[in-house]
Amino acid sequence: MDATSPSPDLNLLRTFLAVYRSGSFTGAARLLGLSQPTVTTQMRALERQSGRELFERLPRGVAPTPVADELAARIAAPLDELAGVAGPDPAAGAHAEPVHLAGPAEFLCATVLPALAPLVAEGVRLRVATGLTEPLLDELRAGRHDLVIATARPRGRTLHAVPLADEEFVLVAAPARAGRLRDLLPVEGPAALHGVPLVTYAEDLPIARRYWRHVFGRRLSRTAALTVPDLRGVLAAVVAGAGFSVLPRYLCAQALESGALVELLTPQDPPINTGYLVERPGARDNPDVTRVRELLLAAGRTW
Repeated sequence: MDATSPSPDLNLLRTFLAVYRSGSFTGAARLLGLSQPTVTTQMRALERQSGRELFERLPRGVAPTPVADELAARIAAPLDELAGVAGPDPAAGAHAEPVHLAGPAEFLCATVLPALAPLVAEGVRLRVATGLTEPLLDELRAGRHDLVIATARPRGRTLHAVPLADEEFVLVAAPARAGRLRDLLPVEGPAALHGVPLVTYAEDLPIARRYWRHVFGRRLSRTAALTVPDLRGVLAAVVAGAGFSVLPRYLCAQALESGALVELLTPQDPPINTGYLVERPGARDNPDVTRVRELLLAAGRTW
């Protein structure tokens, strides 16, 4: 958009920024409370004013053109600042909208929701969803969530992510299996686990593969005896003696402390994964999103 172009309407720029950040007209419509045809009409009007194509239409969503990247870089900060000065819409009523939070089910249930209980008691409304990181980040871009706890830093520049907490992975089994294995592992390495059933949450063994590569320096080449798509189920099966697994320490700390599980190996440099708190652009128009975000970041320093 050059200096000879007429100044576009602020509403068109706000809609443009919502499309740019969400990656689709449908997501922008949801963010702005507009119909999808209205968003489409406004983007056509902005493209006519600028004389340039702003978005490439894809089978699913849209991709910004270099012109759109340049425009977004120029207007994002001023529009966000203007939205902050304007504050929440008084027509929205006395109560803020619910905060939509998403992340891994196990981490949310074991750690996050207990930390947020005081805010709920004070009147903050939460709507919690669970799932895998990549689909949740796509939904965040589309405006379905305000905050996502991600197991990896999101790619691209449209989402703001900050480190939340590190999770350490531990190799565990029930006491009945652990005694001999603890003696053999330092001597034989992972060969000591040959014949012992592996319990995991997915066929591709993501956590176990990371542990093998980091601790043993080799590729894990075996199949799972039992897969459960929830780490809490993996924990329950291993405690019951089904086999061994690699679990986040936060999830099995209580079982380790009580003796229901035994850590089979204590490496000097245990594998660690950093979780991120990812925020939808514009989410802090709702003051309760800021409250949830700040409490989580404070709590994350103690996890």
